[in-house]
Amino acid sequence: LTFNIIKASVSPGEEGLLVMELSGIEENYDKGIQYLTEAGVKIQSLSQDVVRDEVRCTHCGACITICPTSAFSLEPKTRRVLFSHDKCVVCGLCVKACPPRAMRLYF
Repeated sequence: LTFNIIKASVSPGEEGLLVMELSGIEENYDKGIQYLTEAGVKIQSLSQDVVRDEVRCTHCGACITICPTSAFSLEPKTRRVLFSHDKCVVCGLCVKACPPRAMRLYF
């Protein structure tokens, strides 16, 4: 199982937030989730928690260059930015980079 820490905000003695990408075979993934849960870590899948406001999006492409997982791509014919929820690891970089504030992060 491979852990890729995308974002971490942890303070001693307080709650924290750790956004990570997990990859590997399904059996190891399940064991890793079980281990973290037994250690008291609250697990939440966040791939559905980044939302693009289609009305506000100007398709400028700022999100394409900043996204570490290539969740954004440019459709060659229409020159519109496509967003793939499956590739998103909710790092929040697109939210900060978006000039018209079309990207929203929900926890």
